[in-house]
Amino acid sequence: MRTGERGFGYVGIILIVAAFGIGLAAIGELWSTQAQREREAELLLVGRAYRQAITSYFGSTRPGMPAYPQRLEDLLEDRRGPVLRRHLRSLYADPITGSSDWGLVTTPDGRIRGVFSKSQRAPLKSAGFSASEPAFEQAKSYRDWRFEHLPRNTPPASASR
Repeated sequence: MRTGERGFGYVGIILIVAAFGIGLAAIGELWSTQAQREREAELLLVGRAYRQAITSYFGSTRPGMPAYPQRLEDLLEDRRGPVLRRHLRSLYADPITGSSDWGLVTTPDGRIRGVFSKSQRAPLKSAGFSASEPAFEQAKSYRDWRFEHLPRNTPPASASR
């Protein structure tokens, strides 16, 4: 063996392993971004379901009855009238945090008029929201995505819980 060729194979293997590692890191980053996009899409779906359920609850209110639920569970079984109404099929977990502990947008008397994720992560999506969600485009975190029922001529509430 000639002395000038020693270690050449070893250096080649190290370069191949390094290139392989860089490729895996890039694939991991793409996978992570795609997973976050999927959780974002699910958050929009679930948040809109909560908003629709609260809107339905509000719409089925009779005079003298509270217009908003006291608890999220009230959306599952609305017993305020003679007929049981189900505004939501089940309570959904926050897809971003994985927790069923939602931030709540409340009325001055403590009733729930909306939900939001408690995640501080910055959203990837910044455009293409529905007309009822114009504030989502300026969101700095998922906490700023407020899925709330807004009766006509009512300003957005501040988050309380």
